[in-house]
Amino acid sequence: MIRDLAREFAMNEVLPVANRLDPEKGDIPRELIEKMGELGFFGILIPEEYGGLGLGAFEYCLVAEELSRAWMSVASIIARGNSFYTSIPGTGEARRRKIELMAKGRYLGAVALSEPGVGSDLSGVTCRARRESDTWVVTGNKYWCTFADGADYISVLCRVDDPDAPEGAKAPTIAISVEKPRGELPEGCSGAPIPKIGYFGWRTWELRFEGTRAPVRVPGGTVADEIAAAQGAAFALELARAHTAARSIGLARGALEDAMAYARERVQFGQPISDFQATRFKIATMATEIEAARQLMYHCCQQIDAGRPVRLETSMVKLFAAEMAERVTSEALQIFGGAGYTTLHAVERYWRDARLTKIFEGTSEIQQRIIADQLLGKPTIRGPN
Repeated sequence: MIRDLAREFAMNEVLPVANRLDPEKGDIPRELIEKMGELGFFGILIPEEYGGLGLGAFEYCLVAEELSRAWMSVASIIARGNSFYTSIPGTGEARRRKIELMAKGRYLGAVALSEPGVGSDLSGVTCRARRESDTWVVTGNKYWCTFADGADYISVLCRVDDPDAPEGAKAPTIAISVEKPRGELPEGCSGAPIPKIGYFGWRTWELRFEGTRAPVRVPGGTVADEIAAAQGAAFALELARAHTAARSIGLARGALEDAMAYARERVQFGQPISDFQATRFKIATMATEIEAARQLMYHCCQQIDAGRPVRLETSMVKLFAAEMAERVTSEALQIFGGAGYTTLHAVERYWRDARLTKIFEGTSEIQQRIIADQLLGKPTIRGPN
């Protein structure tokens, strides 16, 4: 029922908006976000006591696949609720109220992890936060922060000085939540949208924090207290990679379904191109690869929901689904021929967005490295391999 609800919404509400706004690089309309909130899509993983649905990764990825079949950006924005509620700033009743609003899509987050010189290796983070009484003061640059303007707060990965740390120890990193007015950047922060080739519907920002202030999580506490309090706010990479697999599968499915419809209609040499063996074999292979990725994703989600370790499996599904999505969307575009290389058909959107899935949430190469380390153990001498 959840899948069918999401499918109906995606095809009737999201797809027409995507087909209209993606070519214009327009933003996801607020009205669409509000409808998603009413359906509970932002609160799938949020506990029922906070107004969420209290469901699991399986249901989350079911919905994400359906939404991505229409527009990957819409499938992505639901993470700004489901995966973010643990990072919400504040304490007590005020924080509870924010989580309840998040479950309805009325209080959403963004995350700033990468930097101009820091991507896959987040241990190289240089953005710093210094403590002034019960306030963090954030200074530094961030890159690839999607929805920085539309969010109600930004979770910023910073390096902090710990006066109680052993001499010579590397400064630890924590995620600091910076609240701000929706539609604006935080006070003391400037930035500009990054010109992207896809993933339209919202803007991705380069940010410069210049003394941006945010309250500490534990007033009067130590840096160790702050790190402990921020543990729940750490990005759940296993869930994020399963979510990316779901988005990849949705993109590939959209491209396949559109290619099948086009192949039945397009007539060459006196017959539909769907009658030609070359086309039929392409479609057979595409469908098989999509289903293989989907079944691996289902397995990963079941393991996540059972509380089992899944670092190996989620890296596998993220790698396999992302690589599959690029292949399948490219083959779909080929079936469209010259028509596919225009913005008159959605297949070019699926193709552009699929290419991104091999990069974000850990590149394909990073997934291969994780998988190899899990299977073989880490190399005796770790170099930049």
